[in-house]
Amino acid sequence: MWRIMRIVLTGGPGAGKTTVARALAARRPDRYVIAPEAASQVYEQLGTRWDLLDADGRRDVQRRIYRLQLRQEESLGRLHPNRVMLLDRGSVDGSAYWPDGPEDYWRQLGTTLEAELARYQLVIWMQSCAAIGLYDGGASNPCRFESAADAIACGEKLRKAWEAHPNLHTVAAVPSPEEKIAAVERILENHETGPE
Repeated sequence: MWRIMRIVLTGGPGAGKTTVARALAARRPDRYVIAPEAASQVYEQLGTRWDLLDADGRRDVQRRIYRLQLRQEESLGRLHPNRVMLLDRGSVDGSAYWPDGPEDYWRQLGTTLEAELARYQLVIWMQSCAAIGLYDGGASNPCRFESAADAIACGEKLRKAWEAHPNLHTVAAVPSPEEKIAAVERILENHETGPE
């Protein structure tokens, strides 16, 4: 039986989080299970996007995303106790999108940055492909609205949100999805995720 672990794949729009998670889970279905991105699910359910909301709407969406994130993690943990969770974003991501800043985010949700960081054993921040001129905007995700410059800036905010995690790794943007998948695989292979 594999040790129960939560591994976060984070980064700005166009970082390849979903692509990497799907590829790894497809290659090793005995080992990995995916927690899909909560934000995309919430926006699809509400039929909106971040840029179309006022401050109150953004706060409401972030609360929904946080609650869905935790429900998914708990559900997957019960359904697949012998697999490693690959999380397409983690609960800390929401702090980068909260209109009133991270401290207010934690206060409003009744938790702390320290408590949320402790939920996850490994965090892999991936740089957006916008950094190397390969960003496709909303073509691969209808919830996406950011320009290439915004995608890069968003990625940096997320990297800063996670910077206190003791096991944070970074993966630079590369031209090929396969290269990024391989880079993440190397990190996972070097991290202890084997049998207890």
